[in-house]
Amino acid sequence: MIRKILVANRGEIAIRVMRSCYEMGIRSVAVYSEADRLSRHVLFANEAECIGGVASSDSYLNIDHIIAAAKKHNVDAIHPGYGFLSENAEFARRCEAEGFIFIGPRPETMETMGDKISARIKMIEAGVPVVPGTQKQLNSGEEAVEVCRQIGFPVMIKASQGGGGKGMRLVEREEDVVEMYNAAKSEAMAGFGDDTVYIEKFVEEPHHIEFQILGDKHGNIIHLYDRECSVQRRHQKVVEESPSPFIGQELREEMGSKAVAAAKAVGYVGAGTIEFLVDKHHKFYFLEMNTRLQVEHPITEEVIGIDLVKEQIRIADNQPLSRKQEEIKQRGHAIECRICAEDTEHNFMPSPGVIQQLTEPHGIGTRIDSYVYEGYEIPVHYDPMIGKLIVWATTREYAIERMRRVLYEYKITGLTTNIRYLRRIIDVPDFKNGNYNTYFIERNQERLRPRPGFKNDSEPMAVIAAYIDYLMGLEENTPNPPTDGSAISRWRAFGLQKGVLRV
Repeated sequence: MIRKILVANRGEIAIRVMRSCYEMGIRSVAVYSEADRLSRHVLFANEAECIGGVASSDSYLNIDHIIAAAKKHNVDAIHPGYGFLSENAEFARRCEAEGFIFIGPRPETMETMGDKISARIKMIEAGVPVVPGTQKQLNSGEEAVEVCRQIGFPVMIKASQGGGGKGMRLVEREEDVVEMYNAAKSEAMAGFGDDTVYIEKFVEEPHHIEFQILGDKHGNIIHLYDRECSVQRRHQKVVEESPSPFIGQELREEMGSKAVAAAKAVGYVGAGTIEFLVDKHHKFYFLEMNTRLQVEHPITEEVIGIDLVKEQIRIADNQPLSRKQEEIKQRGHAIECRICAEDTEHNFMPSPGVIQQLTEPHGIGTRIDSYVYEGYEIPVHYDPMIGKLIVWATTREYAIERMRRVLYEYKITGLTTNIRYLRRIIDVPDFKNGNYNTYFIERNQERLRPRPGFKNDSEPMAVIAAYIDYLMGLEENTPNPPTDGSAISRWRAFGLQKGVLRV
């Protein structure tokens, strides 16, 4: 029986896992780099261990250091979270070899589904629709040109080991094939240590829709329905919702059955995600499988009512799934926004710094998965995401209204965040109408630009602070402060000039 778990991750996902551990009566062990000594996940755990320097390669990606910490704290199991080593087959094997339960799928499954070419072959064998393309490694630019002629333009050249848009190129003309082929191979080698690429027909006006699946060690596999993840920037998800506003119930059930077939084809154990592309004609195609917990898993938890981390732990502990497929129903609507320390007006550059003030939203149907606090310094060394804001409501319309409200209440000063950018996304008519695909951000760039006078999240707060300071100084230094409203008039003029006040 699992009594103690080491969480081989950091930040919000580490706290997310630890919360489920606490509820299950399981002790948790945090690991941290030197840069994360003051991170909330370290304080949240029952025990903690420093595993190395600020670089991920010295800490969160260092298998030897993590295994040593697991031995020192005498844990039963290791949960990898997402990112870092969560889809590393070598890490999973090492955990098992050292006598620890790896809370995730089998290493063989990771390898099969992590390689996009072998995954395509498996899906074809299982009867899951795939985008027309290659089933073998390409060996030259000339071969790539011939394949593109057969498939027809436009096409996507993708890294076999890729993800997150790395090693991916859209090609619309034959004369660009060789250049894009070489660029994709070079980026794949730099990012994944493997320059194998393949070609797929480009799906026009695609929706990115994924299905959450769970499989236990007794052969039971179910799906927990869909998430719409089409609000993306450079293939990185920004806003997700469940259920998808694009697909109907009949298509939803068909896609769910194919997701289960895909998972059964590889004997899947644990929590995973089958990702599909759905074109404007509602035809769907297998995209890839993520053999881990997804960042956006909370919206599935909200509409299904199942704690996915608890299910992961129970599955790893050799227990059967707690629900059968016929018991799974979607209830209401959930939306998630990723809160990041980034400057959306300057090419979304990371914006590390010290959080001076933090006001988190509350109220019915509001959930925040985060790890920051006032006075905490966001490190420059890791992903800029500092939390996830999730809302649930009985309908999509109410969920959008709630998300608009909580984004307004969410205040972070001391650094630049994407909160205002997210507010603008929620207000775009195409989003409110559910009429969007993966080109949403590209097609709505003008609407997503900031209004004049609001250069960043901290300026309005700084101006208000200056006003308070001004009034305090006026009261302290003036024997008989004016009562005719002249001070307010001067302030109003200042506010209009700064754009904080409106006529």
